[in-house]
Amino acid sequence: MKAITRCIEALRVQLDRHRGKGMKEYPTRTILIDPLLQALNWDVRDPDEVELEYPTVDAQSVDYAMKINRKVVLLVEAKPLEDPLDDVKSITQVVGYAANDGIEWCVLTNGIRYKVYRASERASAPEKLLFEASIAPRESEGLSIEQIAAQLHRLSKDSLAAGVLDRLGTEIFTTGKVRKALDRLFTPPPGSLVRLVRKTVNDASVTPAQIQQALARIWHASEPASSGVESKAARAERHEERKGSEYTESHHTMGKPTEVVELYRALDRLCQDLAPGRITRAYKAKYITWAVDKSIFGFVWDLVLGSWNFGICPL
Repeated sequence: MKAITRCIEALRVQLDRHRGKGMKEYPTRTILIDPLLQALNWDVRDPDEVELEYPTVDAQSVDYAMKINRKVVLLVEAKPLEDPLDDVKSITQVVGYAANDGIEWCVLTNGIRYKVYRASERASAPEKLLFEASIAPRESEGLSIEQIAAQLHRLSKDSLAAGVLDRLGTEIFTTGKVRKALDRLFTPPPGSLVRLVRKTVNDASVTPAQIQQALARIWHASEPASSGVESKAARAERHEERKGSEYTESHHTMGKPTEVVELYRALDRLCQDLAPGRITRAYKAKYITWAVDKSIFGFVWDLVLGSWNFGICPL
């Protein structure tokens, strides 16, 4: 991990020198990508471990094919430094190359951001994204270099050999599928579920319609935000909350598994609903607090480390 951390520190110096100068793909590879792959314990000079210009079915090539015991386990496609990595054609292409050759994982990178896709997932290519990580400070606000290194370590030779990505992918994508299934069940909830809840509640005054409405409220409160676009009002609110704090929300959420972030969002909505318009958040190194009129009533501890404790006191 220390090698990855040192590499990120060195690459940030290179970013300051080369960003905004239109650096093309090849120098992006040699200056930014190759050193990080080396830090991840991939020997880019050994063709038995890293095959350069890996041939594809359409007579094209992928920049890197990472091998374990001479079997390709990961494809890495490089783009120029300034490429935003959001072109659907480019994403579909590298995911398709991996899928055609039975390779589970592929990465699209511009030397700054690394977007990791699971090729075998049954979804459109962009939706096969497992996670992304960035070495740039302004794109990973609130995260320490050690935390970024931990994200990228998932792409290391040792992690691939140990099945780290496979386990994470199964966990994240299975959670997503179950959530979609529950969405179908809860909108509207089936009569059998309503009857079961009513029987368990054991209160004849609670009508089936009220139970349906309550189930909808509970379920939708646990859903993630439908849009990644943050409103000006929300940005202003976050700016106010960040005053006097050296940490931000992204310090706790960036790079975390989807279900972890969803749980945090659900807790946040719960706290906000307790006193609408009066709740503020504070982001600390290892925890987040919620307060009303400056009196703290709730917290999440060790969110960054992934071991959660949540507490809430009556208002």
